[in-house]
Amino acid sequence: MEVVVLLWMVPLLLIPLLMWTSRTFVFYFKKFFYVAWMMCLALIAIPLCILKSGGRDVENMRVIRSLVRHVKYFLGLRFEVSGWEHLQTQGPYVIISNHQSSLDVLGLMEILPDRCTMIAKKELIYAGTVGLICWLGGIVFINRKKTSDAKGVMAEAAKTMLEDQIRLWVFPEGTRNQNGDLLPFKKGAFHLAIQAQVPLIPVVFSSYRNFYLRKEKQFKSGTIRLKILPKIETKGLTSDDVSDLCDRSFNVMHSAFLEISPSVSQSNGPKSH
Repeated sequence: MEVVVLLWMVPLLLIPLLMWTSRTFVFYFKKFFYVAWMMCLALIAIPLCILKSGGRDVENMRVIRSLVRHVKYFLGLRFEVSGWEHLQTQGPYVIISNHQSSLDVLGLMEILPDRCTMIAKKELIYAGTVGLICWLGGIVFINRKKTSDAKGVMAEAAKTMLEDQIRLWVFPEGTRNQNGDLLPFKKGAFHLAIQAQVPLIPVVFSSYRNFYLRKEKQFKSGTIRLKILPKIETKGLTSDDVSDLCDRSFNVMHSAFLEISPSVSQSNGPKSH
């Protein structure tokens, strides 16, 4: 019996010691906790969503949002949000934001408006309980490797936005990016907004580099600034205007990113895209 108690006490004593002394241990511990806890929350959310809506429905995002918002406290993160008034836009719209890591989900849930879901890579649907809750939340899955499939999904999404009066959140960089700047935008989100003739609302996350560095195995406490920018109208625009709309959106988001990211050198001018 004493041996069993001792075996339990050793890791309980070791974990606080490693949390205090090892940056690498903190990084992996927080990453593991984040993934495991999100999967547990998804397990709780699944029956709640089925009871609420009977299956797949964008209204289930309310349940997911309420369950996820506390996770930031466990990771030592807090959010400073500005520009809330720009999300008071009525009707459907497309939110575009930069994408740095899976932690973006926490910021997304911090400000997610009602009747809003996301566009995400198809592989996410296979992520166990998280994949199932994403499906129940009405997330639109696209196959990034097949351009024709992605275009078809976007066209269908534009139709659904108008018929069901929903909003969609898109990461136009197309992949996670932690290089301290924005990647060139892919044009899917802009085709979507123009097809549906709905406004774009840019949302910018400040750089995570002052507290989260994947290659250096650093994951400290930190503050994430979220800036919601004024909407960009698409009324009257056609497919010929997609490139210009993409460029304009990139420029305003890049400027905001540099403004709210003190760890990013102001000498890094906008990248060619």
